[in-house]
Amino acid sequence: MPGITAPKKKTVRATTPSRPTSASRKPAPGSRTSQSSSGSRTGQSSSGSRTGQPSRTRQSLSSSRASESSKLEELFIDELKDIYWAEKQLVKTLPRLKKAATSDELRQAFDNHTTETQGHVQRLEQAFEMLGKKAQAKKCDAMQGITEEGQEVIEDTDKGTSTRDVGLIMAGQKAEHYEIATYGSLIQIAKTLGHNNVARLLQQTLEEEKKADQLLTQIAESTSNRQAAGEKEEE
Repeated sequence: MPGITAPKKKTVRATTPSRPTSASRKPAPGSRTSQSSSGSRTGQSSSGSRTGQPSRTRQSLSSSRASESSKLEELFIDELKDIYWAEKQLVKTLPRLKKAATSDELRQAFDNHTTETQGHVQRLEQAFEMLGKKAQAKKCDAMQGITEEGQEVIEDTDKGTSTRDVGLIMAGQKAEHYEIATYGSLIQIAKTLGHNNVARLLQQTLEEEKKADQLLTQIAESTSNRQAAGEKEEE
C-alpha cells in the first residue's frame, strides 16, 4: 500500500513595502517641484485675479473723479454766466452813478470803471470761447440787489451833496467786493480744472476790480467823508 505523503507547506515570503514613486512623493518645501507649481497656470490665474481687483477699484475711482470734475465744470460755467450778467448790469448802472455824483473825482472814477467793465464783459466772452461754450448770462440776484440799493441812494439823498457821494461810493464798493470775491473763486476753480488760460484772463479783471475799490476808498477818505460830516440836515 503506498504511503500517505504529507502536504507541502507553502512558504510565505515577507514582502517589503515598495518605495513610493516619484508621483506619490510629497514635494519638499523649496524643491523644484514646488517652485514650478507656483509658476503653474493655476498660480498665475489666482495671482491675476488678485491683480484684477485693484484694477477695477482704480477704474472706479477714476470714474468717480471724472464725475466730480464734470460737476465742478458745470458749477464753474454756471458762475461764469452769473458774473457775466453782473458785469453787463454794471455797464448800465455805472453811468447813472456818474450822473448822480457830486464831485468831479468821483464822476471820473465811475466813468473810467465803466470803460473797464466793458472790457470785463469782453474778457468773459473770450473765456466762454476758450471753453467752447456760448456766452450766456444768468440773472445775478446779488448784483440786482446791489444796483437797486444804488438807485435808492440817489432817491434818498440830496443832489449836489457829499452825503450822496458817500452813499454812491458805498454802493460802488458793494459791487466791487462782490466781483472781487467771485473772480477770486473762479480763478482757483479754473486752475483746479486745468483752465490756466482762462484763469490768467480772469486774473486781469480781478486786479482791475481791486484797483477800482481802492480808488473809491481813497476818494471817500480824502474828501467825501469829511465834507459830508459837515453837511447839516435840513429842518
